[in-house]
Amino acid sequence: MSDVDPQLILLRRQYLQLFEPDFLAWPPPKHLKDTDVQKWLYKNLFDQSRNPTLPPDRYQMRVLKQLVNKIEKAIEDPDQDEISDEIMTCLTSFMSRGVSSEYDAALEKAYVTFTCIPEASNLSAGYEDAPDPTITLLERRHLISGSRTTGFRTWEASLHLAAYLLSRDGARLVGDKNILELGAGTGFLSILLARHLKAKHVTSTDGDEGVIKSLRENLALNDLEDSEQVRTEVLRWGHHLTSTWVDDDCTTHPYDVVIGADITYDKIAISALVSTLQGLFDMRPELTIIIAGVVRNADTFQTFRDECASHQFTVEDVNFDPKPIRQQKALFYAAAVPIKIVSITRS
Repeated sequence: MSDVDPQLILLRRQYLQLFEPDFLAWPPPKHLKDTDVQKWLYKNLFDQSRNPTLPPDRYQMRVLKQLVNKIEKAIEDPDQDEISDEIMTCLTSFMSRGVSSEYDAALEKAYVTFTCIPEASNLSAGYEDAPDPTITLLERRHLISGSRTTGFRTWEASLHLAAYLLSRDGARLVGDKNILELGAGTGFLSILLARHLKAKHVTSTDGDEGVIKSLRENLALNDLEDSEQVRTEVLRWGHHLTSTWVDDDCTTHPYDVVIGADITYDKIAISALVSTLQGLFDMRPELTIIIAGVVRNADTFQTFRDECASHQFTVEDVNFDPKPIRQQKALFYAAAVPIKIVSITRS
């Protein structure tokens, strides 16, 4: 298949991001029964020898079962069409050796691969010649650590902020700039900035040491473990920043932009967060701070705005709405609950 059907590319992007199998965007049945399409699907979705960072076995088996079921329904003449031996052998192998229980699978690390292209881009028709720019992470999709951190998976606000940063306006904001990330979690945004958005330097922080350890593993997965372009450190909000590593780092790499996603959900932590923003403004008065958050609780988000106002910060909404999930072509995330991006400067 020299020219790959855009629907296949979309399916693969969703699959590698562990999109819920029941909502995958499958190609039409007449395509699924095509021999070349089935070969492509096996090669790009299930062949471990070609794809060392595939989704976990349990997820693969769920998708394989759906695929086989859809092909069976599409076949009208068994003498002319059939399910490929590769696909059937793969499914049989999963079923014979067994996969993790749903509970165990929820606790295991899983590879998740995100496609990092602007939403305005067309789906490529020449996939074999021009593979997608991606970020692959190891995530614990359902784990929240004992310290109540949610940093072991990439959440919707991070994906929405990434979509904005991949837009023309967002890329202009961070290109060739020194960036500090607060609450970096898996490191998805920091890796995006370093690998695909040409940031000059990225300082990636989180308040949980376990999360920072996992973040460093993800840097290694994306060939950034020895890069002088990225620094990772533990940063707990609410403490003075003068005469600390932050002060030294800001002197070496004067921060132009601070970003944070899904860091305003806990009303208890908002005062400490805004105190840290105040300390950063004291070091860099011309700083721009970009915060994205899912507005699960309007009162909590308003508390954040009010706290910023009490410190004489100017908070402005960034006009960038998420696309409905069926219109998303690369980064896939639910948009049923409002997701806000705000830009903060000091008055």
